[in-house]
Amino acid sequence: MDATDRAILGLLQVEGRLSNLELAERVRLTPSPCLRRVRNLEEAGVITGYRAVVDPAAVGRGFQVLAYVELEGQDAETVTAFEVAVMEIDDVVECLRMFGRPDYVLRVAVPDMDSYSQLCLEKLGRLPGLDKLTSQIAMKALKPGGVLPL
Repeated sequence: MDATDRAILGLLQVEGRLSNLELAERVRLTPSPCLRRVRNLEEAGVITGYRAVVDPAAVGRGFQVLAYVELEGQDAETVTAFEVAVMEIDDVVECLRMFGRPDYVLRVAVPDMDSYSQLCLEKLGRLPGLDKLTSQIAMKALKPGGVLPL
């Protein structure tokens, strides 16, 4: 990966809808080599996809919670059962497996406190292998998603 590839990645992280023509102009390539580089980055797994960034509040999901999960055990069966179950919960928009405690950090997006309370009672609190669930409510998202430094 050279400086041009990094420039392409930097621009696409911020403006994923750039046309190939505009992208090529900004990185000072002609369109054909630019498109070839983008496709190579996709095929190499550097670019893993494209998506729209949606304002959670605009779609009724402005109540953001970080949930810290500790499991009863660390055996493969417990970990797998937990991970399979948490992937089925649409309100969990991000799940990170951690070293040390907590075992997992979940980012949850729901409409309000009542919805989160219900989610805890009906789904999160029933996750397989769950030992402890601790929650923190986000006051404000200062740097949502973020852009990777290249």
